[in-house]
Amino acid sequence: MVLGVLCAAAVAARLLIGLSLEGLTADARDQVLALRGARVATGLIVGAALAASGVLLQAMVRNPLASPDLLGMASGAALAVVAWMLIHFARTGHMQPSGVASAGVPALVGALGALAIVYTLAQRRGAVEPVSLVLVGVMVNIIAGALMLLVASWLPDQGMAALRWTVGTISDEVPGSTLWPIGVLVFAAIALACTQTRAIDAASLSDDEARSVGVPLAKLRILMLGLAGVLAAAGVVLAGPIGFIGLVAPHIVRLLIGPSARPLMIGATITGATLVVACDAISRLIELPSGRLPLGVLTALVGGPLFLVLLRRHLV
Repeated sequence: MVLGVLCAAAVAARLLIGLSLEGLTADARDQVLALRGARVATGLIVGAALAASGVLLQAMVRNPLASPDLLGMASGAALAVVAWMLIHFARTGHMQPSGVASAGVPALVGALGALAIVYTLAQRRGAVEPVSLVLVGVMVNIIAGALMLLVASWLPDQGMAALRWTVGTISDEVPGSTLWPIGVLVFAAIALACTQTRAIDAASLSDDEARSVGVPLAKLRILMLGLAGVLAAAGVVLAGPIGFIGLVAPHIVRLLIGPSARPLMIGATITGATLVVACDAISRLIELPSGRLPLGVLTALVGGPLFLVLLRRHLV
């Protein structure tokens, strides 16, 4: 209930913040509100997708530090999308906006590919070591980010448009034909994950305990991996690689209502949506000489310190 109220408040704040509507004609006012509404919808979908992906990843690897950005999924997806932009330019002679629906396939491939590399390299004697997982994820994230900059530099504008997108930002120009299908896909993936919450709770125990209660761990992990990849890719396609939402939202909800998978999934989805919309509203209030503060910068300022606190607790 409280989370829902906070989400509604963030939505209302974002709809009200911006240029004054006074003095505008009725048609102009409706157009401005429609643009803000589309931006809010984008923020809700992106926040929900990243938070739900974080919940699934943390459950799959039994590591509270797991999230789409820290495990390299967001950077892997962004690298694949920028590479897709370069290939599209080489074939057609013009650039395609990064947020179109056709970018979803390369984003999904990039996200799952990065996670597969991290998961494989972090294993020791058949088990994933939590600290190794984070360290490998950070390195894959750095390498993917460097490759993304390299590929972007080959674009006709030296990658300036792509680089603005890779900082993490919500565009005012996401068409409904892209936004709503991705929104349906995101919430269908979250609904499917919610049907597996009992198995996810059991899988959070040791492998032997999970198998003893009949949980098919291999199939469940493949499903969680696939859903986490779809959700992370959806967030990247709509807004670029926005960091730390997948880490922060599950931890906030875990502190409030506990670790049970179903309420955690639902609560984290609402919290992630709230955080993205609220940060977007705050970014509208901060004027910089070069323009608006990118959304990804704000989420990093919130999530970075929390990650350091969690990492210190985990290591100590």
